[in-house]
Amino acid sequence: MVWGRRRVGKTALVQRFAAGRRAVFHTGTRRPVHDELRILSHAASTVVTDRDLAVNSFRDWSDAMDSLIRAADHEPLLVVLDEFPELVEVSPELPSVLRALWDGVGATSGLRLLLCGSAVRTMEATQAERAPLYGRVDLSLLLHPFRPHEAAAMLPQLPPPERALIWGIVGGVPLYLQWWDQGRSVRENLAELACRPGAPLLTEGQLILATEGQAGDLAGRVLFAVAAGRTRHNEIADAIRADPTRTLDRLVELRLLDRVVPVTEDPRRTRRRVYRVADNFLAFWLGVLSAHLVEIERGLGRGILSVVAEELDDFMGLRFEEAFRSHLRRLAERGELGRDVVAIGPYWTAAPEPVEIDAVVLAGRRREAVLLGEAKWARRVDATALVHELAVKSSHLPRVGAGLRFAVCGREEVRGSADLVITAEDIFSP
Repeated sequence: MVWGRRRVGKTALVQRFAAGRRAVFHTGTRRPVHDELRILSHAASTVVTDRDLAVNSFRDWSDAMDSLIRAADHEPLLVVLDEFPELVEVSPELPSVLRALWDGVGATSGLRLLLCGSAVRTMEATQAERAPLYGRVDLSLLLHPFRPHEAAAMLPQLPPPERALIWGIVGGVPLYLQWWDQGRSVRENLAELACRPGAPLLTEGQLILATEGQAGDLAGRVLFAVAAGRTRHNEIADAIRADPTRTLDRLVELRLLDRVVPVTEDPRRTRRRVYRVADNFLAFWLGVLSAHLVEIERGLGRGILSVVAEELDDFMGLRFEEAFRSHLRRLAERGELGRDVVAIGPYWTAAPEPVEIDAVVLAGRRREAVLLGEAKWARRVDATALVHELAVKSSHLPRVGAGLRFAVCGREEVRGSADLVITAEDIFSP
């Protein structure tokens, strides 16, 4: 099972995997069952040789699976059912048919099924306890958008600071990165992709939300509230004038929101939590583009483009902080931040005075802070001043290890000294 949000590259990955293999592809589009089976019959006609599928197409899913099993008797056969949730929508019995197939022939058959889908909640439910396919999936692969250094590999012609900006706008979604014309300026790309009627990025936000269906009546209002900076439970409740608890849980489950807690606290116990839009592009769409949707569709995109461009620096602050934390995790994976790193994340507290730290690296069983970091979306950053501020803030942490180190991150240049100096060039290099 391969699953993940829209546009994350599932189909391209599966096609690359199937290259050179004997395979049948079928993509569900919620057509009537007999149409789905007719189209699958056409796709399978090159591998099913014991019947003429042009005149005797599959009658039902059991008939289809029986024929495909026979087609795999002497040579392995891969069958890809893409957009599996769309098929289940019109054929609720399909998971039970596949369970019967597995229980009947299992690993003795040369047939291999690959189920693929974008409706995250449905794909998770397919694997849940008491679901027909529970315990029968050999591999469950959840695809995530590209991390900063991976996204950078798709933008080789651009300088690192511009790669950072583009990642902040469209995130790590391969298709959006592919849409970006590296031969044109940021403003020219925004004009083409976002600030004209029917522009691809203009409609994508609506499509992302529609993929999961209605997440609840309050979902849209909650998402807009979070994107506007109302990130705490009580702030969201005030904004939507309703209890958002169930809606927040659902949006986190759908991976549209992240629930973030201070890195030093146990997420199972703490009540100190904030919510953030999980995806860079959706945050851009909700927080910047959506306010101008109507007027862009009316043809005022040229004037709105200047407003959107002016908002980018403010928008990029949180995005660059996350890119900084992602880079620190990458360094930790390579063992460059010391031994036994167990967590990297933001820290904040309101008492006895407000304190925020962009990145705290915890190590060891006692989860001691071994490195503190600050990231600024500014061309030039004064490391000496920021290190002094971080040293003062360290007194608010519950446990600090010996030899505490400091990291400072800026867009283009970091002046002064710090234990670890990072720029966009370090983060956004493949």
